Amino acid sequence: MAALGEVGIKTEVAPNLGVKVIQLVTASDVVTADTLTVDLSDYGCTNIHAIQGFVETTAGEVVAAEAPSTTVSAGVLTITVGGDAVTDVRTYLIHAY
Repeated sequence: MAALGEVGIKTEVAPNLGVKVIQLVTASDVVTADTLTVDLSDYGCTNIHAIQGFVETTAGEVVAAEAPSTTVSAGVLTITVGGDAVTDVRTYLIHAY
């Protein structure tokens, strides 16, 4: 388990719909139990409604759903990577407000 901090590429997908969708795409070296952080205040948010997680089991070809664990403290979302202990790209869709 590694605390990777605020890593990956974050993109605000739907900025004007009341709930913002932030897409976080990690590097390919992320494994189960690693922790990632997202400063929600960067997007004008303090909490999340939902998160969807996906893992690329074959780069750019096979994508499977994966359930992360989350906590929010002082507007910072911490994501603990779930799933199998494989080293792959993860994508998270974060529904924040």
